[in-house]
Amino acid sequence: MTATSPATDTARAKAAHSGFWRSARARHMMPVAFVTYSLDYLDKSNYAIASAGGMADDLRLSAGADSLIAASFFLGYFFFQIPGTIYAEQRSARRLVAWSTVAWGLLAVTQGLLSSPAQLIAVRFALGVVEGAVLPSMVMLLGRWFTRGERGRANTFLILGNPITVMWLSALSGWLVSVSDWRVMFIAEGVPSVLWGLWCCLWLIKDRPEQAHRLPEDELALLRADLAAEQAAAPPVSGALRDQYRTVLRSGPVLTMAAQYFFWSFGMYGFVFWLPAIIKKGSGEGIGATGLLTAIPYACAAVVMLLNSRLSDRSGRRRAAVWPWLGCGGLALLASYAAGSHFPVALALLVVAGLCLYAPYGPYFALVSTLAPPGIAGAAVALVNSFGALGSFAGTYLVGWVRGTQLGDAGAFGLMAVCALLAAGLTLAVPEPTASRPVPVP
Repeated sequence: MTATSPATDTARAKAAHSGFWRSARARHMMPVAFVTYSLDYLDKSNYAIASAGGMADDLRLSAGADSLIAASFFLGYFFFQIPGTIYAEQRSARRLVAWSTVAWGLLAVTQGLLSSPAQLIAVRFALGVVEGAVLPSMVMLLGRWFTRGERGRANTFLILGNPITVMWLSALSGWLVSVSDWRVMFIAEGVPSVLWGLWCCLWLIKDRPEQAHRLPEDELALLRADLAAEQAAAPPVSGALRDQYRTVLRSGPVLTMAAQYFFWSFGMYGFVFWLPAIIKKGSGEGIGATGLLTAIPYACAAVVMLLNSRLSDRSGRRRAAVWPWLGCGGLALLASYAAGSHFPVALALLVVAGLCLYAPYGPYFALVSTLAPPGIAGAAVALVNSFGALGSFAGTYLVGWVRGTQLGDAGAFGLMAVCALLAAGLTLAVPEPTASRPVPVP
């Protein structure tokens, strides 16, 4: 058992009776992480609005070409995850995140200047490469900044940038396209990433909390004690650093979760990228109203993500905060299509599907982070996220391609639903971590 000091005991007592946002670490780190991931998600997801808002017609893209351009991002996203995250874990997450943010902003702007499908495929592939290591590096970084009983919420506030960004992205991007065109939208939404990377990421992100100014010593004492206990409870990994990473990347639970995330991401990104087109077709509305309707599932998802992560941190149960949501999401996708021409019912079921697919993210990455010892767990997150990128590629491309065949929306909804149900089942194959008791959550 790890010994604790009076300062640590006092800090733990405070943590048990205070809210997450009362910690100086959360107030310092979470707004920066949230905005960074929000810009990341904005610049990779606004393609769907551009496509529905006239780009496919202007460039005379077939359904297959449109899907391939959208999906090429995820092939690039696959390749840099593991080496980028190892660099961030062993050297500097701050530098990797900052310069990746600048690079993806420049590439996002470039999308608005291109006129051929081949150029768009190349740029979106490069966009995926520079964004690839950002999410696993941020999850790894939050593991240094927050205790076991805080990580579900910390990861959720990070990934909350996903549904909240899509929510305002759908409305703002739809408005930008309606008053100008898709080229202006790409340029206007890429510039903020360049400015944010140069200004905030290099200045505000710190590789370790000890490097930040004015963090209370009692908070740091609690964090050091918690990380020391976590390190002591972890199974020993011997050998050179390269061998340690190899052991993690060959681990059965890590590979199972990688397969799980492949299927989850297939269903998720098929939903995200083609939801605007599905809603536009079902509602018969223009691009502006379609953007507003598309925002509804993400607004509901944000609320449920916060609730689910808080309950998971309180109980310490991670797996149980993942699989039921994914199972319900798959069933809701099937029911939405079965609603047929009853658009209000179909939209309500799409809202249910969206919030169920989003709700588990925070507890999920907290679970994945326990599958490897501290200090090299970033590789586990990177491998899982890499397979998620392949699933995202498959979902984005195949869902769009199937919608253009005789199977139509029925085949698309079926694909997304089956993948969500497979992801729910695979989650049950990984045991619930029980190595340590979570910090009490108010």
